Amino acid sequence: CPTSHPLTPQAAFAHLALAFRCDVFTLRQRVQVEKRARDAAEENIQEELGQCRAALERLGSSCTDAGCRETLEQLQRCLAVLAAAVERATSAAEKLGAVHQEARMSCAAEVMVQHVENLKRHHLREHAELEEMKRLIQQNSRNRQLAETQDDTEPRLRPHPLMRTFQQGSARRRVSIAVIPKQLL
Repeated sequence: CPTSHPLTPQAAFAHLALAFRCDVFTLRQRVQVEKRARDAAEENIQEELGQCRAALERLGSSCTDAGCRETLEQLQRCLAVLAAAVERATSAAEKLGAVHQEARMSCAAEVMVQHVENLKRHHLREHAELEEMKRLIQQNSRNRQLAETQDDTEPRLRPHPLMRTFQQGSARRRVSIAVIPKQLL
């Protein structure tokens, strides 16, 4: 997928989602416009080929020389080959357009898949952190209960270092909220 400018997966996903939504509104109309343009081009080519055949037939009726007739027959064969080549070119152009569109869609799908994979990894990481915090909170709760039941003469159990960091962070948040004037809250 060629990229003209680096985007984060989230930004690329947002751009693609917006593009898909916009394309949905105009897709049917664009298909009809392109069909009419293709049909008009094919009709023009067939008309030109018909005019060439008619001109060759008019020329053939006035031509009496054997060499001239041979040249006219050769031109008619060339015209038939040209008509078949136009049909093949039209078919090949449609296939090429479809392959180009498939390549664009493949790049877009890859960006979307990559974004979803990033979201999954982020979710798993946050889930693991949450489970670890739950475990630490439960452990700290058990330690407090155990410490409260023991005699005051025994040393109290120390909480896990990560819990201290969590408690300090939450204490800081409480202080900072208290400092904010009530009008802003």
